Amino acid sequence: MERIIRVGHSPDPDDAFMFYGLSSGKVKLEGITIQHHLEDIQTLNERAFRGELEVTAISAHAYAFVADKYWVMKTGASMGEGYGPVIVSKNYRSLDELKGKTVATPGALTTATLLFKIFTEDIQQVDIPFDQIMERVSSGEFDAGLLIHEGQITYQEQGFAKILDFGELWERLYGLPLPLGLDVVRKDLGEDLARKLSQGLRQSIHYGYTHQSDAIPYALQYGRGIDEKLGERFVKMYVSELTIDMGENGQKALQLLYRLAEERGLIPTLPSLDMF
Repeated sequence: MERIIRVGHSPDPDDAFMFYGLSSGKVKLEGITIQHHLEDIQTLNERAFRGELEVTAISAHAYAFVADKYWVMKTGASMGEGYGPVIVSKNYRSLDELKGKTVATPGALTTATLLFKIFTEDIQQVDIPFDQIMERVSSGEFDAGLLIHEGQITYQEQGFAKILDFGELWERLYGLPLPLGLDVVRKDLGEDLARKLSQGLRQSIHYGYTHQSDAIPYALQYGRGIDEKLGERFVKMYVSELTIDMGENGQKALQLLYRLAEERGLIPTLPSLDMF
């Protein structure tokens, strides 16, 4: 009898690319039927709190709150390598100018918002849906916005100026990749099945890279307002060698993120990082 495994991931080009091998049926796992659940990352974070899905993408920030239910997969992580979430504005040019002002941020459990809280002071923030940020900053409702997803590479076209790229800051300070998103597997599945699922995702990412002529167009179905060239660039920014296996540097970066957050009282405790 086939075992049904529910897998949650966001409807974004990078996630779609990672899961192309599995969703297309080109990569199969013996005895397992994968059910794909496409939902925005904030919803997936909330579902992980309830332990609803066996495998799910979540924000690295959110994992600190669900480490009792899930293990981290070594594969499937989204890490910025000198780039990451960006604070932009049309009227301001520095963090000092933003003191006392209000920045639109993309959700309480997102890693971007965690980074904002770690590295800024005396700046107000309000969480709103990530895909409304540029529009509501342009309207004057907010003084600046913290952009994730495709907004990181399209903001200049819409007249915004960069105030801070957290990926650039992180690399300058620590010389490490910036962990943003993770794929996790529920602990009650047991270690053997967790390893099998992690290996299956790794095979799916590899399949995408070796069949880009099919995987890239599939992924770009989920691009919001970006052309093929920008879409491919975005996919390859966040589906890299570190996505296939985060390795020692990825694990160090994740531990550092949680240490900084714990020191500032932004997460309840340092989560254990058992990986599969």
